[in-house]
Amino acid sequence: MANISIESTQEKARQLLNSRIESVTALVQARQRIADLKEQLAEAEREDKRAYVRATRDGWSDEELKKLGLDNAAAKRRKRTTTQPEKPSPAPATVSTSESL
Repeated sequence: MANISIESTQEKARQLLNSRIESVTALVQARQRIADLKEQLAEAEREDKRAYVRATRDGWSDEELKKLGLDNAAAKRRKRTTTQPEKPSPAPATVSTSESL
């Protein structure tokens, strides 16, 4: 049986684990960057909405702002959810099999 070095085996195992740790670290960093950017975007959208409202309160009409290329971006971001009442499914057709006497 061949001599197996515990230290050598442990070092190889550490190298394998380190490469796996590096990849998961990169994944965590990427996910955190996404979360940070989403929060920055949300804050920028809130500020945009406040600025638009200030502009309209200062006398600018929606139409004037639109002509300037400053349409109401907040209105575009709103999700339009039209809830339609669920229609009951039609009853299955039944065939009458009664015989007359």
